[in-house]
Amino acid sequence: MKVVAVIMAGGEGTRLKVLTRKRTKPAVPFAGKYRIIDFTLSNCANSNIFDVLVLTQYRPHSLNQHIGIGRPWDFDRSFSGGVMILQPFLGRGGADWYAGTADAVYRNLSFIQDRNPDLVLILSGDHVYEMNYDHLITFHQEHKADVTVCTIHVPVEEAPRYGILDVDGYRVTGFAEKPAKPRSTLASMGVYLFRAEALDRLLREDAARAASSHDFGKDLIPRMIDDKMGVYAFKFSGYWVDVGTINAYWETHMDLVAHPPALDLTDRSWVIHTRSEERPPVHIEAGAEIKDSLITDGSIIASGALVERSVLSPGVYVGPDAIVRESIILTDTYIEAGSKVERAIIDKNCVIGHNSKVGRIVEDDEDPGIVVIGKNTRLPTGIVVGRGAQIGSDLLKDDFKKMTIPDNTDVPSAVRID
Repeated sequence: MKVVAVIMAGGEGTRLKVLTRKRTKPAVPFAGKYRIIDFTLSNCANSNIFDVLVLTQYRPHSLNQHIGIGRPWDFDRSFSGGVMILQPFLGRGGADWYAGTADAVYRNLSFIQDRNPDLVLILSGDHVYEMNYDHLITFHQEHKADVTVCTIHVPVEEAPRYGILDVDGYRVTGFAEKPAKPRSTLASMGVYLFRAEALDRLLREDAARAASSHDFGKDLIPRMIDDKMGVYAFKFSGYWVDVGTINAYWETHMDLVAHPPALDLTDRSWVIHTRSEERPPVHIEAGAEIKDSLITDGSIIASGALVERSVLSPGVYVGPDAIVRESIILTDTYIEAGSKVERAIIDKNCVIGHNSKVGRIVEDDEDPGIVVIGKNTRLPTGIVVGRGAQIGSDLLKDDFKKMTIPDNTDVPSAVRID
């Protein structure tokens, strides 16, 4: 039984705001040393699926560089299988951006057909979860399905964000994409296993429909249900998060530093592989204190500093007497002496000037009020950044004249704050 995996990795991820201003959502750093897409790639490798197509679109450069020839996931195959990165291109007949998820797969159908698969596994590159796809494949074959949709129960208040299914046993009887008033909490995970012949026919028929939005959730799956095809729901009970919002991204990191963590990254039976650069060991000076945190190679925690319930990526520096709480600090960012950072996400290569205050913790508040600071931004000495503020990328110290930025203020790139 030959399976080809197709990973949808072209999402712009606008709800992640400045974190996706310079990169696609699957390439956003995660949990100190990973990128979000590493979870889907590793699920494939750990499930012995080594024939993988990655469909990119929005700002793919860092993602392309990260995946390369796929060596960390054992995808660097010489003769059979391996990883291929595909993105929209102009041909003689003209082309455009992908119109939807189904359109993206349709435009690359020839690459799937070249591999002559029995089954095609459609995956999202921006979800955090661990799944053995062997169990899904076995379920699909036992039910002789045309398509199997992976599902999970979500909180009722989150249900309008997802495709919601009605089921009779395991058979899917209804599918509504992001309904305003969901009839259930059984949500699609954006993981579909198709019989290859059925997918080929469905994509060709959908491409010919001018009124279609060419999307799996909006068009193909509902049409298959209407046509009485074999649409089944595989119910997943593990940890799964679509980290598509700032709050979800932050909360998922907090899950990783909980006791016990919601997702065990230390499980050697299911390794999450990634491309790592060489960094020296972590250096923790005498008098520094670290509580319930993930600290990645090359980080330096100076004397008197406190890091609590936080995630530090490679090369992060936390200066003397600085405090970092419930925050995610990305690669090579400097938190200088005496600064206090709480409930913040700080992108790569940033500097938080001496004695600054960034964000704050408010207990028992439904909105955590996460501060987000874009890549390469330098905050001056003594600045106060209010709770929930959003600061753009590439801002320099001279761009900040006012030393207090109020709560929930949006400071875009290259805009002076007077």
